[in-house]
Amino acid sequence: MTPTREPLSRDRVLRAALALADAGGTDALTMRRLGQELGVEAMSLYRHVANKDAVLAGIVDLVIGEITLPSTADGWKEAMRSRGATAHQVLMRHPWAPALLMSRTNTGPAMLRYIDFTLGALREAGFSWQLTDYAWNTMDSYIYGFTLRKLSFPIAEADYAEVASAHLHMLAGGQFPYMAEMTRLVGAGNHPGEPDLAFGLDLILDGLERLRG
Repeated sequence: MTPTREPLSRDRVLRAALALADAGGTDALTMRRLGQELGVEAMSLYRHVANKDAVLAGIVDLVIGEITLPSTADGWKEAMRSRGATAHQVLMRHPWAPALLMSRTNTGPAMLRYIDFTLGALREAGFSWQLTDYAWNTMDSYIYGFTLRKLSFPIAEADYAEVASAHLHMLAGGQFPYMAEMTRLVGAGNHPGEPDLAFGLDLILDGLERLRG
């Protein structure tokens, strides 16, 4: 008996597109390649998605849908801290996503839910509308930027100490004393050298707390 092929649907198209983007980035995601992955002609895809731009919008929303929205029972700061950490983890699983999030208008249902939760948590905590808007955008700018830096930085975290030691000779002679001191600390294993998401996020949250007061 010939196995029954799973019918094509928008969700199936987007899930396949997400897998392609994760494997090779959005440049590897073409309608032709997507059709091949699904075992159909590319023209068949257009019954479910308008074009590649619609596919990109759809898979960005799938990624945002993976971000768990935390409870606000322990306060707005803990909720925003958890939200930021989870968003970073999700975006690290999908390295192509941060650039798209910052370069396009994303209005899918998961994104709208994500934004509405954030606005609601801040408003219920007593922030004005203006400060809520500033807070939301500042937090997300930091999270997306931090994630992009981590994804694109040319040195792996495990290699920091080795790379620092290898470059220490360039800082001999006292011309760059503070850089030399930091490099020695990293090379000796006394400082990780890798930025910590929580450090910067807590600075933002503490600053927002003062403004809220």
